[in-house]
Amino acid sequence: MPLNFTNHTVEKIGGTSMSRLSELLDPLFKVNDPEYGRIFVVSAFGGITNLLLEHKKSGEPGVYAHFANGTDDHGWLAALSKVQNAMREAHDALLDHPADRSEANDFVRDRIEGARSCLIDLHRLCSYGHFRLSAHMAITRELLSGLGEAHSAYVTMLLLRRHGVNARFVDLSGWRDEREMNLEERIEDGLGSVDLSEEMPIVTGYAQCAEGLMNKYDRGYSEVTFSQIAAQSKAREAIIHKEFHLSSADPKLVGAENVRKLGHTNYDVADQLSNMGMEAIHPTAAKALRQNEVPLRVTNAFEPGDPGTLIDEAEAEKGVAEIVTGLEIYALELFEQDMVGVKGYDAKTLERLTRRDCRIVSKTSNANTITHYVEAPLNTIKQVESDLSEFYPGAEINVKSAAIVSVIGRDLRGLHVLERGLGALREADVDVISAHQTTRTVDAQFVVSRADLDRSIKVLHDTFFPVKGKDKQLAA
Repeated sequence: MPLNFTNHTVEKIGGTSMSRLSELLDPLFKVNDPEYGRIFVVSAFGGITNLLLEHKKSGEPGVYAHFANGTDDHGWLAALSKVQNAMREAHDALLDHPADRSEANDFVRDRIEGARSCLIDLHRLCSYGHFRLSAHMAITRELLSGLGEAHSAYVTMLLLRRHGVNARFVDLSGWRDEREMNLEERIEDGLGSVDLSEEMPIVTGYAQCAEGLMNKYDRGYSEVTFSQIAAQSKAREAIIHKEFHLSSADPKLVGAENVRKLGHTNYDVADQLSNMGMEAIHPTAAKALRQNEVPLRVTNAFEPGDPGTLIDEAEAEKGVAEIVTGLEIYALELFEQDMVGVKGYDAKTLERLTRRDCRIVSKTSNANTITHYVEAPLNTIKQVESDLSEFYPGAEINVKSAAIVSVIGRDLRGLHVLERGLGALREADVDVISAHQTTRTVDAQFVVSRADLDRSIKVLHDTFFPVKGKDKQLAA
């Protein structure tokens, strides 16, 4: 049935904050005086999705990676048992009452044993030769992904009920559900009978649907679910609760006393942050909210009195830098003297980068050189290099490790960011490999060596966010 809610919020809690759930009972959920009219979408507890799939940063294999490699049955079975133990440790740290722990243990046992049986049957089926395991891996990844969010949502429901909140577990993971639904239908099915005036739904960040969220958005699926619920239900506001504020830079690099909370920005800036690997929200999720005119607020879950940062369509009142951030990348440089006036060089490079699943952060070009700044593992970049060497045997192709530091703001006009940034970096003896700014004046990027990444962020932050009392002043 269509969702019929009014004046409500849809709120998401990230994995790191979920692991500190007991600290959020009063500041976030207000268990002493529950505020209904709120839908919570939760991520898996910190580290669980890494164990289910693979470690997001190190690439250490989890259940999925072991199963996909298929070299050792005991590998994925042991990895699944590791997940079960980690889930129990996570909810034992949060649930004090023996009855709640027992319920949580039963829930984990049912899901893990169900997944184990499913994977064993699938492996046996594919051993006959008529069925290919590779054809089922995308669905297997979806199945495993949903285990983490289902567990965290169920445990959150138990914890809140124990503290007097009428919480309701809403499982969108499609567990043992034979019906075929798209995402909109899945959300309506899960939330259609909820009464927000007296219930607080705790919704799984993973939603099983015909589109295949994991296949399309990989680890960003929980934010896509969150944004779709907010857009579909016409929420008054969408809120993401993190364990930190959106600030002008990483406090560890520039000093906690020097950072400034953004407070207010727009979706253009959110997109640039995503491009730099510092996601305030997944780009697809931001698009859904933007198109449905739902404002997004990013708060520090552990500072309930602070309104955080509002992200909407408002333009900046004046040119101002808002954040300085950086990202390690590889520069893939293609030089070909015969490139001038010939079409196709760029298209072929893009096609190979896309096929190898390389994320392009930025690119520059001139008459005979195209440089793509790419975030991907080095071995993947080397594969692209090999591909291009076959296509263009006369070209000179170089791969260099580097970093991009970006100054971002809703409107950088009048700040002379490139000029001032280059000057500040030169004074700090930082060698700038490349620098560029688009005509939209939302960001300016400086390519530097990886060794200079952290120092460059601090230099540029000091330049555009001067400490009071210093001579440097930010241009109006």
